[in-house]
Amino acid sequence: MTPSEILRIAAFADGDAGGNPAGVWLGASLPDAATMQRLAAVIGFSETVFAAPQGGFFRARYFSPEAEVPFCGHATIALGAALARQHGDGVYRLALNNAQITVEGRQQGAQVQAALQSPPTRSQAAPAALADAALALFGYTRADLDPRIPPALAHGGADHLVLALASRELLAAMRYDLDAGRALMNAHGLVTVVLAWAEAPQRFHTRNPFAAGGVYEDPATGAGTAALAGYLRDLGWPHGGHIEVVQGEDMGMRSRLFADIGQQPGGSIRVSGIARFMSAQ
Repeated sequence: MTPSEILRIAAFADGDAGGNPAGVWLGASLPDAATMQRLAAVIGFSETVFAAPQGGFFRARYFSPEAEVPFCGHATIALGAALARQHGDGVYRLALNNAQITVEGRQQGAQVQAALQSPPTRSQAAPAALADAALALFGYTRADLDPRIPPALAHGGADHLVLALASRELLAAMRYDLDAGRALMNAHGLVTVVLAWAEAPQRFHTRNPFAAGGVYEDPATGAGTAALAGYLRDLGWPHGGHIEVVQGEDMGMRSRLFADIGQQPGGSIRVSGIARFMSAQ
């Protein structure tokens, strides 16, 4: 296997720009884990997904440059786009390490409209010590938080810490030390921290430090969006069944993610957006 066999697809694009680049490899059977990890490191995107048909599903595994992760939303959207291009429009069943989900891809000219159904969601209040440690990492204080959305541990296929900030300016000011962030996230089993600001009940701006994967920040995070949406449902937030998330603006990679929120506690979240194919790098 060589890096040239891996597709480069930006998920949750804002038209013809932005989005979060993911690597996608499709084959008859999955390579060994060491090979997948090596290729993910060479590609250097925050995640690369490897998928192969297996018993009516596509078996999918996700690798960041430093480690395997249980689920990645933007790479799943990219995979949906690749499957639609290779096998036609439709809904595809995926078998992950710890869950079974679906991804849908519909071709629209040079782009693909894709949607995933996340694994089950859950949330709980974040321990005070963890919330305080994370606030200190990013240079925030409790006074910088939005009291309507308390710090929480949220899960939508992977574990995330949600910190809702009181202003867009605070979100834009996010800074942290990568090594310190990696240590904190690994110690608590966090894939990312979801830093969010509510512009309106149905429109959020987010940033997602991904130090656990060796990535300073992700420009679009489908798993984090699913976790946030599930938490908003648990919280009784007036989401009206749908939220839009704008991410990546502060990186110059504006991305748009859409989450449909059902009424069932713990239920899956539908996360959708546009995928655009990138030239080989």
